[in-house]
Amino acid sequence: MPLLVEGRRVRLPQSAGDLVRAHPLLEERARLLRGQSVQQVGPQGLLYVQQRELAVTSPKDGNGATCLTHCDGTDTKAEVPLIMNSIKSFSDHTQCGRLEVHLVGGFSDDRQLSQKLTHQLLSEFDRQEDDIHLVTLCVTELNDREENENHFPVIYGIAVNIKTSEIYRASFQDRGPEEELRAARALTGGPMISIYDAETEQLRIGPYSWMPFPHVDFWLQQDDKQILENLSTSPLAEPPHFVKHIRSTLMFLKKYPSPANTLFLGNKALLYKKNEDGLWEKISSPGS
Repeated sequence: MPLLVEGRRVRLPQSAGDLVRAHPLLEERARLLRGQSVQQVGPQGLLYVQQRELAVTSPKDGNGATCLTHCDGTDTKAEVPLIMNSIKSFSDHTQCGRLEVHLVGGFSDDRQLSQKLTHQLLSEFDRQEDDIHLVTLCVTELNDREENENHFPVIYGIAVNIKTSEIYRASFQDRGPEEELRAARALTGGPMISIYDAETEQLRIGPYSWMPFPHVDFWLQQDDKQILENLSTSPLAEPPHFVKHIRSTLMFLKKYPSPANTLFLGNKALLYKKNEDGLWEKISSPGS
């Protein structure tokens, strides 16, 4: 079954710009989202999703479910069915409601990586067996601003209020728990995974394994410019914390070249649960 906008089948392939021009409601939604001021979110009540992670949950009343994920084009063909299965196993959309998709991110980058990813995502959602309603499309040229002939994303982060289903622009001071461990898994090529068990309300991290990162000492000796130019797909457009984040991830990989023996003793996951203040608290230590 197809990808739909306002009940009509989407004609693919076409660029994000052409798609919204054919559907004024999509264009209006993208404009409103871009125009929002950025809200600082968390750490209370926040479940932060890193690159190549997904999390599915629903409000306490069980009315509707939300899956939030960060796709980077590593394996879109495998990731979209994983997203679909995660949300479908959680909610019986066939009885009530519908499957909706909101795509936000990317910009008009020189290498057209964002364009390619947008095309992959739209094509894969169109290939799924369910009717999927495209409600928000704020990607590639629709999420682009130009400054001194350089292109940048307008929106760098989004949050979803799972009670109201509101999607809004957001920034995050806290990207944990275990930010470096989770980032290390992505930097070493780990695939898309689910990190949250909504039934137990637990964040489940690992157990992960990776090969020692090649030339980690060399990369740690490089200056910020070298790290930006070599370890980013869009060096000019990265947020301010990017280099610091990459350095701390590389330090982590140097310290833990094989995590199975050191971080996940007994091959057990690290489990976290929200405490009464809405902050993550570890509920099991490695090997316990």
